Amino acid sequence: MIVATWNVNSIRARLERVLQWLDRTEPDIVCLQETKVVDADFPADPFRERGYELAVFGQKAYNGVAILSRLPLQDVRRGLDGEQEARFLQARCGDRLVVCSVYVPNGGTVGSEAWDYKLRWFDRLRAYLERAASPETPLLLAGDFNVAPEPRDVAFPEAWADSVLFHEAARAAFRKLIDWGLVDLIRLHHEGPGPFTWWDYRNLAFPRGDGLRIDHLLATPPVAACCTEAGVHREERKGKKPSDHAPVWARLNL
Repeated sequence: MIVATWNVNSIRARLERVLQWLDRTEPDIVCLQETKVVDADFPADPFRERGYELAVFGQKAYNGVAILSRLPLQDVRRGLDGEQEARFLQARCGDRLVVCSVYVPNGGTVGSEAWDYKLRWFDRLRAYLERAASPETPLLLAGDFNVAPEPRDVAFPEAWADSVLFHEAARAAFRKLIDWGLVDLIRLHHEGPGPFTWWDYRNLAFPRGDGLRIDHLLATPPVAACCTEAGVHREERKGKKPSDHAPVWARLNL
């Protein structure tokens, strides 16, 4: 089984690229973020034609998360504790695997209300896991966490030290989430530096190699024990009208 996550930065703007990627890589489960479309307007038919069931939770122009699965989807939950912002979507894929597509707030600027909201959101996500699951549950938390956890996750750590993506407070919030009982699937197979998953559209960040690893596949130990390989499809950041993120994938022998 191949699982993947991708912040597509508008599913309608990136639809053809996403479909071509699906046809090439054939993942079984995909979590999408920043779909930026209300549920009624999500372009579901091309995905159903490729054998995917869909769960979507969107809003106009902002945020938006989705889960595509070739396994039956059940027990769909939209919103973190009923939150209206479309940042959290959970479903059971098949008989056992619980999958969450997550889009953590960016945080704006350090010290702002948006920054405080980001840190609180991490705390709420950790509290939700404590209530609704256990580290023994076969669970995959996948998405754009808007945090690069360690210096090896940033091409130029000193330049990003005070940013919302690499500030120590955000990194501490991410560590607290991991400490609940999650395993970083990329770090099972790559020591770093990188692989990176996001490059700003500005300042020629991609050709300069100014990347960060802010998109993650986090799994409970029963799932991590089945992970045989993982990586980033960096090529998807190239070409015409790319997302500023690249897909992250892992192979699971579940």
